Amino acid sequence: MSDTKNQESQGSQEMENIKEYGQAILSNPKTNHQIHLINIIGEIEGHECLPSTTKTTKYEHVLPQLAVIEDSEKVDGILLILNTVGGDVESGLAIAEMVASINKPSVSLVLGGSHSIGVPLAVSTDYSFIVPSGTMVIHPVRMSGTVIGAKQTYDYFKQMQDRILKFIESHSGANQKRLEELMMNTDMMSKDLGTILVGEEAVKEKLINEVGGIHEAVCKLHELIDGKN
Repeated sequence: MSDTKNQESQGSQEMENIKEYGQAILSNPKTNHQIHLINIIGEIEGHECLPSTTKTTKYEHVLPQLAVIEDSEKVDGILLILNTVGGDVESGLAIAEMVASINKPSVSLVLGGSHSIGVPLAVSTDYSFIVPSGTMVIHPVRMSGTVIGAKQTYDYFKQMQDRILKFIESHSGANQKRLEELMMNTDMMSKDLGTILVGEEAVKEKLINEVGGIHEAVCKLHELIDGKN
């Protein structure tokens, strides 16, 4: 009787985690692997709360999850699902750095889009996929709100851009010079700088490893887990 109650309690907790945090545990009895699924969707929320009508991923939810995953003997790998317009640069980069530092196999899958700070997140895993219609947008760090029009302000934004580009370069096949060219492109966006890469184009630019969907992503993660074991 107690086992039944425990199973019901676990099932209820899993549904709550999916609803609140976009996380789930994938358990396949054939492989005996436990995969932790994390969604990065909407806008990545930083130190300021966004309106309740905005779909967000809160970094204060994701970072503790990642710490638990690293410390858990039950979790064998991470599947990172991305459909994000970007958001807070510092928070997005913090999540990307933490994903990259976890000592467990990880795979990312870009669905819909992984724009702006979503690019470092997409490349932070051991292997990455993008669906054929998925998009990645690379553009300079934007300024929002009131800023001081001084040299130090622009130096700070340049420093931030360099941090992002170096992270992408160190976790993908793209080089920083080419990334800067894509970032400063003036031909594609009528009211902005940057480049939109769709599906195979992201693979050709060596940002993403392969075009594929959820089946390919899950199979690759099982392969990486088996390789580590």
